[in-house]
Amino acid sequence: MSRRGGSSPLESPSERSSNVERSALADITTQPELAELLRWLRRRDARRSGRSELTYRELAARTGWSHAVIGEYFTGRALPPTDRFDELVRWLGASPAEAGVLGTVRDRVDEQRRAGRPAPRATGSSTGRPVPEQLPADVAGFTGRADHVAALNRLLEADGTGSVVVICAVSGTAGIGKTTLAVHWAHQVRDRFPDGQLFVNLRGFDPAGSVMDPEEAMRGFLDALEVAPHRIPLGLDAQAALYRSLVAGRRMLIVADNARDAEQVRPLLPGAPGCLVIVTSRKQLPGLVAGSAAQPVTLDLLTPLEGRELLGHRLGNARVEAEPQATREIVARCAQLPLALTVLAARAASHPQFPLAALAAELRDARAKLDVLSSDDATTDVRAVFSWSYHALGGEAARLFRLLGLHPGPDISAPAAASLCGLRVDEVRRLLTGLARVHLLTEHTPGRYGFHDLLRAYASELCRATDSSAERDAAQRRTYDHYLHSANAADLLLHPHRDPVALLAPSTDISAEEPQGQNQALAWLTAEHTVLLAVLDQASDDARFDTHTWQLAWSLTTYHRRQGLWHDWCTTQNIALASAQRLNDQLGQATAHRCLGWAYTDMGRFDEAGLHLHRALQLFQNLGDEIGMARTHLTRSRLAEREGRLQDSLGHNRVALDLFTAAGQRIGQAQAWNNIGWTLAQTGDYTAALEPCRKALALQQELGDGDGQAHSWDSLGFVQHKLGRHDRAIDCYQHAIRLFRDIGDRYYEAEVLTRLGDIHHTDGSAEPARASWAQALVILADLDHPDTDRLRERIRRLDRNES
Repeated sequence: MSRRGGSSPLESPSERSSNVERSALADITTQPELAELLRWLRRRDARRSGRSELTYRELAARTGWSHAVIGEYFTGRALPPTDRFDELVRWLGASPAEAGVLGTVRDRVDEQRRAGRPAPRATGSSTGRPVPEQLPADVAGFTGRADHVAALNRLLEADGTGSVVVICAVSGTAGIGKTTLAVHWAHQVRDRFPDGQLFVNLRGFDPAGSVMDPEEAMRGFLDALEVAPHRIPLGLDAQAALYRSLVAGRRMLIVADNARDAEQVRPLLPGAPGCLVIVTSRKQLPGLVAGSAAQPVTLDLLTPLEGRELLGHRLGNARVEAEPQATREIVARCAQLPLALTVLAARAASHPQFPLAALAAELRDARAKLDVLSSDDATTDVRAVFSWSYHALGGEAARLFRLLGLHPGPDISAPAAASLCGLRVDEVRRLLTGLARVHLLTEHTPGRYGFHDLLRAYASELCRATDSSAERDAAQRRTYDHYLHSANAADLLLHPHRDPVALLAPSTDISAEEPQGQNQALAWLTAEHTVLLAVLDQASDDARFDTHTWQLAWSLTTYHRRQGLWHDWCTTQNIALASAQRLNDQLGQATAHRCLGWAYTDMGRFDEAGLHLHRALQLFQNLGDEIGMARTHLTRSRLAEREGRLQDSLGHNRVALDLFTAAGQRIGQAQAWNNIGWTLAQTGDYTAALEPCRKALALQQELGDGDGQAHSWDSLGFVQHKLGRHDRAIDCYQHAIRLFRDIGDRYYEAEVLTRLGDIHHTDGSAEPARASWAQALVILADLDHPDTDRLRERIRRLDRNES
C-alpha cells in the first residue's frame, strides 16, 4: 500500500524536549525498538487525554483482537501486520501524517526481520540517553525453578500497561539460588526494557561484613546513567531525587541484589511507572512489601527432580544416569540446596574417576558433611555462606539458632523452643520470627519452625564450638522434660483412667504444653508425633536419659494403640525396653514387655507376644504389683482368644478380675467383666455373656470411662446380633462407633463398622452394609492393616451379587 508521507516530526516544537522526534525514528530497525515507540505513543495519548494509559484489554475491546496478541505487539515479540499497525497507531492518537512516518518505520523493521539480519542492540535509548547494561552473565544451562519463573512472568504480564513500578522481592535462605534466579529471569525479559539495566550487589550479607551504604549504591547508578561527578548533589535525598528524574519516562530493569533490609533498597526505587525492580535478600523484607507494594517471591529448596537435573547438567546425564541411587542420595544429603549441589558437582567434575556412590558416602557423616561441601572461595563455601547470616544475628537469636542444632527435628513449636533455651514463650516467638525473616528457619505451617539438614548441621557445629557441655546438657534435659511432660498431659486427657507412672520431676524453666480436652490432646500428639519419635530415638543414645526414654514411650502408648500405629508402637517399646534394662528398672521393663505383648498380638505375631507377656508377668510378680499383673492377664486373654484358646482366655480374665478386686481397682474390674462377657460370647454362650457385659457397662458409666464404655457397647452389640436382636445390636454398635470416634480409636471404630455392616448384610440390606464396610475400609487402608484386602473383597462380592 502507498504510505502517507510527511517530513514533520511527530511532535510540535514545544513538545520536542520530552518526546521522540523523526530523527530518532531513523535509527529504529528492530521489533523491541518499534515496541518501545508504540508504548511511547500510548503514554503520549494518556497525557493528552488526561486519562490512564489504555490497557491491553481496553485496546482488545476496541479493535476486536486478542489482548494476548496486543501484548506481544507492545513487548516486541510480534510485529503487527501493516493494516493492524495502521489501525493501532490511529487508536493511539497518531495523526495521518504521523501514521505515514510510523508506517515507514514499521516497513523498515519488517525488511530487517525478513532479511534475517541480527537485531542490533541499541546503544542509546529512543531519547538518545545512555543505556547501561550492567546485568551479570546469565547462568549457562539454568535448571529448575519453572514455577518461580512462571510466577515472575505473570507478575510482569499483570502490569502490561506499564502504569506502575513493578517491584519483586525474591527471598530465601543462604545458598538457595536467589541471585541466580533473578539474573536468569532478568536476561529473559531485558528486551522489554530498552532503556537499560542497572545492577548492584548491596552486600547485605557479605563475608567481610561491609554492607553497602545506599548512597554508595546510588552513586553507582548515577555513574551508569552518565551523570558527571560535579552534577551529583550532596546527600542521599538529593541524589535519589535526581535519579528518579533521570529514569522517569524510561523503561528500565533494576536489580538490587543481596539487600540487608528495605531501608537499603527504598532510595533506589524509581518514582515513575514503566520500570521493573528485582530485589533479592535473605530476609523477607515485609517493609518493602507493605510500603512499596512489592510482590514477594520466596524460594524453597529444589525438588528432587530439579536437584538431579542440576547434577546432570554439571556432570553430564550419562554419569548421573549410571548411578541413580547415588544421585538420589547426593541430592537428599545436600538438602536439595542449590549451592551445596553446585559445590558437590564441582568436586565430582574435578575427579571424574570418583564414583558418585563414594561422594554420597562422604556426605553420610553429619559432622563431616560441611567439610565435604567446603570451598576455597568464600562465596561458594557452604559453611561460610551460612555464617554471613548467622553473624548478623543478635545474641539471644544466635543462641537459639545454635541450640536448635541440638533438637532432632524435623520441626519445633514455640513452647518447645522456649523449653530448649529456658526462655519465656513470648520471647522465643519473637526470636523465631526473626530467624524466619532471615530464612535461617522456615515457618512451614503456622507456629511450626524447621530448617534443612545442612543448616541443622551448621547450627549443631556452632553449638559444640560455642556453648559449654554443661549448657548443652541442660538444654537437652529441658527438651526431654518438655516432651515427656507434654506427652503425658496429652495422654491423660485421652485416657484419664490409665494407671499412673511416677514421672521424673521436670526442670523449673520449661514450658510444657497443656492441651485442653481430648480433641486438643489428639491434635497435639498428631502434630508432634514425628518429633516425639525423633526425640525418643535421640534420648536413647545417651544413658543419662534412659528414664526419659522409657517414660516417653509409655506416654505414647494410648495414641499408638488407638491410631493403629503398631509398627511405631513396637519400635518405641523396644527402645523403652533397652533403656529400662540399662537402668535395671523392673517397672520400666515390665511395662515395655506388656506393651510389646499387646502390640505383637494385634499384629498377629503371637509367639513374640507370648514371650513378652510371660516376662512381663514375672516382673510384675517380683514387684508385687497386683494391678500390673492383672493388666498383663487381660492382655494374655486377648492373645489366647486370637489363638483360639477360648477357655484359657476366660481363665486369664477371671484371674485379672480377682486381682483388680483385691486391689480395689474398679476401672480394671469393669474391663475384666466386659472381657469375660466377650469371651463367653466367642464360645457361643450368648445368654451368659449378657450379664457381665451389662455389669461392665454400668460400672464404666458410673466411673465416666468412655473407652471402657465403647468396648462394652461393642460386646453387647455382638451378643445381641448373635441372639437375633438386630435392632438392639445396631443401636449398641452405633453407641460404640460414636464413642470410639470421640476418643480417636480408629482401629476399633473400623472393627465395629465392619460388624455393623455384617448385620445389615445378614438382613439383606445391601446398601447400608456397603456403606458401613466402605467406611471401615478407608480406616483400615489408612492403617495399612492386613484385614484391608479381606474387607475389600467382601465389598466386591457384594457389588457383583447386586449387579
